[in-house]
Amino acid sequence: MNVLRRFWEEHPRLSMWIILAIGMVAIMIWAAWNVGFNPSQWAWLVVVTIALAGLCTWIISWEE
Repeated sequence: MNVLRRFWEEHPRLSMWIILAIGMVAIMIWAAWNVGFNPSQWAWLVVVTIALAGLCTWIISWEE
């Protein structure tokens, strides 16, 4: 637990990106599970969702 706390304190933006990406990917998979995407489409959706989480983290960091 101390390792996670230290990582959060040393890399707050990266931590925020990781947490946001995990949540966004989980919601995206839950919402689109029965759509019928093939594996390459799922892979691209996950990559784009992670990139979007990074963009959101960058925009949130503008306030600092």
